[in-house]
Amino acid sequence: MASEAEAPEQPAPPSELSADERARRDAAMSYVRRLGDPVLKTRALPVSRFDEELRKQVDWMRDLMDGALGVGLAATQVGIVERVLVYRVEHDSPIVAVINPEIEWRGSELETAEEGCLSIPGVHVDVERNLHVRVGAVDETGTPFKIEASGLEARVLQHEIDHLDGVLMLDRTTREQRRDAMRTWRELQLPG
Repeated sequence: MASEAEAPEQPAPPSELSADERARRDAAMSYVRRLGDPVLKTRALPVSRFDEELRKQVDWMRDLMDGALGVGLAATQVGIVERVLVYRVEHDSPIVAVINPEIEWRGSELETAEEGCLSIPGVHVDVERNLHVRVGAVDETGTPFKIEASGLEARVLQHEIDHLDGVLMLDRTTREQRRDAMRTWRELQLPG
């Protein structure tokens, strides 16, 4: 089971952030759509334009993900219904843009680990995912590439591609965990 620090889109606990980091995270999170927003259940459309506007969108998403202290961000999470995601597994690694991703192959080995999500902050559930995947995609210039991923990187890619398909981590967990997660979510939404 992955630790919370390894879970997709799991930011550092707010109590461990400096005032500047907290302000930056809050500003980035203000753009992230939350559970209940219909765009999160919408299947994103393929990107067909590879222009300056797309590159600006990708750079904006990179900045938001970095500011929110996430490890991945799908375009639907910021209200853009296009098959675009950005991710970074290691904190010092560059943030990779993945356009029109498709999982081409999934290994047979499965792993259950705890996941979090920027769109459902404060909620964590165990999700079973393939331990190894191969993803075909293009970058922001339209150049095709493949990602052979294992472990956390494979989990992050599957989580973000799910977002582009209108699937949330709550859709991939047990009924009991979903019920507990929804209770936690409602409690977190209460004022005070």
